[in-house]
Amino acid sequence: MTDSVATDAVGSGGLCAGRVVAVTGAGRGLGRAHALAFAAEGAKVVVNDLGVGLDGAPAPDSPAALVVEEIRAAGGEAVAHGGDIATSEGAASLVAAAVDAFGRLDTLVNNAGFLRDRMLVNLAEDDWDAVMRVHLKGHFLPLQAAAAHWRAEAKAGRTPVARVVNTSSGAGLLGSVGQGNYSAAKAGILGLTLVAAAEMGRYGVQVNAIAPAARTRMTEATFADTMAAPEDGAFDAMAPENVSPLVVWLGSGAASDGVTGRVFEVEAGRITVMEGWRPGPTVDKAERWTPAGAGDAARDLLARAETPGAVYGAS
Repeated sequence: MTDSVATDAVGSGGLCAGRVVAVTGAGRGLGRAHALAFAAEGAKVVVNDLGVGLDGAPAPDSPAALVVEEIRAAGGEAVAHGGDIATSEGAASLVAAAVDAFGRLDTLVNNAGFLRDRMLVNLAEDDWDAVMRVHLKGHFLPLQAAAAHWRAEAKAGRTPVARVVNTSSGAGLLGSVGQGNYSAAKAGILGLTLVAAAEMGRYGVQVNAIAPAARTRMTEATFADTMAAPEDGAFDAMAPENVSPLVVWLGSGAASDGVTGRVFEVEAGRITVMEGWRPGPTVDKAERWTPAGAGDAARDLLARAETPGAVYGAS
């Protein structure tokens, strides 16, 4: 399946024809699949991945450069970017790479990340900080850099048709045992998505998030049984390429009419719109509760509330 995406002919048509798309963490896994899928739909792609040479530029055999070569071999246009998008400089240079190479930026796909899994009692502060940095800060800084670019365009009378697709996780929606840092970062990305959608709409920007399930370097070891590819030629439900069609649509001009501030779970052939925190059962005494009275009220409300989804990995 990966090879078929890589060798799809790229023409002048397609859902994203003429658009310029930057994808972070695009050297492997989901990011690579997204980059190839955008290119197959006519987009010009900035492929970001932190595989760099001694001079800080993408090395010829870096993951980003290899993906660029795949896109070019199929007739598409792409450039590699090896900057660290969890720094202000790296995020700014990502936007600059798009503008310098192709004259514009239309879509940002925030995808970069890694895991440092531990149970909370064993989780080192450095492992917490590292995961927060690459996932949450690595979403915020490229988003901020792109937003500044698009705001300037809008103020100059060139209101863009801009799109951002952020990458959360089921761990961010429900939690995942042994992944407290990752779950917190991915939940933070959901909050960031909602705020960005509300703030950036005036500049022609739509911001959405996905919570994908697919086989990547991060998941194939942690969830080896469920992520294994089938051996009989059956539909590969966990192939990362299954996630990319929705990402391409969300990153295209076709995702109009206020498709913004939403979260989608996407896995295999299934797409689900997630409905987040909403008020459930409530009671108002119109005066201060006693602790015991508040407890009785809470128990009654919980008895009438929907049971939350189970935390991943909970027994």
